[in-house]
Amino acid sequence: MNNLDNLNKLKKVLIKKNIDAYLVPKNDCFFNEFIKTGNDRLRYVSNFTGSAGTALILHKKNYLFVDGRYTIQAKRESGHLFSIIDISKINISSFLKKNYTNIKIGFDPNLFRFQAIKNILKEKINLVSIEKNLIEQVWKDKKKEVYKNAFILENQYCGISHIKKIKNLRDLLDINKKNSFFISSNENVCWLLNIRGEDSIYSPLLNAFALIQQNKITVFCNLKKVGNKLIKSFKKDVQFSDIKSLKEKLIRTKIFSVKIDPATTSYGLIKFLQSSKIKCKFIQDPIFHLKSKKNKIEIQNLKIAHMFDGVALVKLFFWINQFKNKKKINEISCQKQLENFRKENSFYLGPSFPPISGFNKNGAIIHYNATNKTNQLLIGNGIYLLDTGGQYLWGTTDVTRTISFGKPSIYKKNIYTRILKGHLELRNFQLKNNTTGAQLDRAARKYLKQIGLDYPHSTGHGVGYCLNVHESPPSISKKSKDKFAVGQVVSNEPGYYLERQFGMRIENLIYVNKIKKKLLFEDLTLVPYDKNLINKDLLSRLEIKYLNNYHKEVFEKLNSFLNLKELNFLKKICSPL
Repeated sequence: MNNLDNLNKLKKVLIKKNIDAYLVPKNDCFFNEFIKTGNDRLRYVSNFTGSAGTALILHKKNYLFVDGRYTIQAKRESGHLFSIIDISKINISSFLKKNYTNIKIGFDPNLFRFQAIKNILKEKINLVSIEKNLIEQVWKDKKKEVYKNAFILENQYCGISHIKKIKNLRDLLDINKKNSFFISSNENVCWLLNIRGEDSIYSPLLNAFALIQQNKITVFCNLKKVGNKLIKSFKKDVQFSDIKSLKEKLIRTKIFSVKIDPATTSYGLIKFLQSSKIKCKFIQDPIFHLKSKKNKIEIQNLKIAHMFDGVALVKLFFWINQFKNKKKINEISCQKQLENFRKENSFYLGPSFPPISGFNKNGAIIHYNATNKTNQLLIGNGIYLLDTGGQYLWGTTDVTRTISFGKPSIYKKNIYTRILKGHLELRNFQLKNNTTGAQLDRAARKYLKQIGLDYPHSTGHGVGYCLNVHESPPSISKKSKDKFAVGQVVSNEPGYYLERQFGMRIENLIYVNKIKKKLLFEDLTLVPYDKNLINKDLLSRLEIKYLNNYHKEVFEKLNSFLNLKELNFLKKICSPL
């Protein structure tokens, strides 16, 4: 893919269209975090492979806006063609207001959320809505989509039938003859109807919208992906319609008003509804909060998924330990070996995000993905960061461990131990009904900040159930106002990154439980920490006790799935500090 040629082709179109610039987002019209290469327009023009970013392309200049996770990666992949802008320092709206208020900026209204465009328009930026995507006009060798069938997630996995979920939603939103609700988030459609698909690389999603009315639901999707068996599994009140007829169907349905979430719906669709005299009542989609609270069956199943995942990780650590400094193992071979171990489980569907497998300087790139050009041998003294996850019928996993090779310096051990202390501080935080994500974030950073260190990403994200690995709510970050409810699953992942040296991160998934009227976090992840990186002198007695109990639990739950050599290895790495 020659990105310079692609850029130049696009710039010729800008001149023909008489516009000065064009905005290119990472997402497709469903706003999935992970999209297939055939829909990755941002990569087509910039070579940027991260999961979030937006390009501003002018006749003579190019800018790429990314968050703190991707600044180093963006410079490496796209810095020769684009100026990289960190949105934590200046967002797109502010940047445009400061630099480009007097030019015409084109955008595809179907690829930007309504709320995002309204925020830019508030700054009196001259945006020009162009229905036919300009990149599609120059992207001639685009791969055709391969259709794969959606499937029903049975009640033994999801815990609650779609019938009960729909009733609860209708009651909550007071759906009646005059009142309908449009679901623009495909993950929420999938959750509501207990459907899963293969439309996203790492999330088992069916790309779909849904209109909820008093007596029926219309699901808009590619009908080639839903077979007769799936359609027949629903009663007549759930109908499936071709997504290409979405606008026509919405008009023919003769709805007078519709509740809709402007933060998840495209600018193009809402403007169409408004121009068709359909009244839009803006609300926050309540499904986000409903699906964040996992039911008892989902929690039970998630514990099984994390047990399976823990077994795969322990097998990998044993495999690595066998070959340390004896055989050429590298970042890619390690992540492939882990994938092989996960595949041994018949309930495994695939990875939940691109594996982050980084040794030494590559580990300092927060969302690094190894390539044949960057692939490092794992040899000599060093720090290896491995952040991976899996999709199982039993749920979604996400785990990070930092592993030492050779003898780590006291400096590295001290940093790792402070990360670990923050990780434990969050895990054992005494939750109250008004505890916010920002409070938890401060707790996780506390021990690093004592020595003037920090990390440029949030501390935790919500996790779906056999859905997206990154979901919201809840979130744990410096500005998060999210509060926590029983059943919510969130990651706990403080870290530290020294550019061109090493990266460290420790991540467990935890969930909110209620015991004796008290809210508390409990671990789902069952993977040992690297004791070789721990400076025991920096730990309190309570922290040591917690770690020993955690490792004891890991051993008890995983040992029966291992062969004798793996078992002896697990016994060693789970022994008391």
